[in-house]
Amino acid sequence: MDLKIQNVSVSIADKNIINNFDLEIKSGEIHVLMGPNGVGKSTICKALMKSPEYKITNGKIIFADKDITHLETCEISKLGIFYISQNPITIEGVTNAEMLRLALSSKTGEKINIFDFNKKCNEICAKINLPKSFLHRAINDGMSGGERKKNELLHLWMLEPSFIILDEIDSGLDVDALKTVANSIMEYYEEKKPSILLITHHTKLLDVIKPNKVHILKDGQIIKSGSISLARNIESNGFQDLFVTKELGDTKKYE
Repeated sequence: MDLKIQNVSVSIADKNIINNFDLEIKSGEIHVLMGPNGVGKSTICKALMKSPEYKITNGKIIFADKDITHLETCEISKLGIFYISQNPITIEGVTNAEMLRLALSSKTGEKINIFDFNKKCNEICAKINLPKSFLHRAINDGMSGGERKKNELLHLWMLEPSFIILDEIDSGLDVDALKTVANSIMEYYEEKKPSILLITHHTKLLDVIKPNKVHILKDGQIIKSGSISLARNIESNGFQDLFVTKELGDTKKYE
């Protein structure tokens, strides 16, 4: 499903972070946002999911031809938008199984068949190498960084979203965990064909999750877009040269 961010501005505590931001992600496309710390990458993700402290002060967000600019987080989730942050939060006292049953029931409006639910949970745990015991643990409670990301993959496969936001999912992962997470996301992509918005600082993740477009942010706006070669250029040369050539009017494309 298409996502259109049109002329959106976002503020935090009355401080403007994003100004007149535009981005369109068509159904089934993978887009990457890159840029130094503090340029607004995560702000865009959190504004999309309506994190309370992130206020949209201008513009519109259209998803599947529906204006979602002022919807609450739960309403946005029901539409099929799923967010994995760089540090998934802990929710004590609520198990994964309890949350997933409630979320699925809320999404479908139907009573969940426990036999089918348990069968699918067990199959997904096996797929992502997550112990079945995690189904009955509190959400992310006492889990390592890699376990939290795998736990989020369990939620992804169970809820089957059509649009996925990945905010620095490579953060805190060792080589093996990164490979597991990235491969699982691509397996999901190949099976379900969702749209993906990915935030990352490194191209290693892009060796597996291959983007259609890469965008570079500065001061809350996209200053250049291109293919994966743009991301590889940034990894080799850093952002500064790109920012300087942009200011000098260099229109070189990285295709």
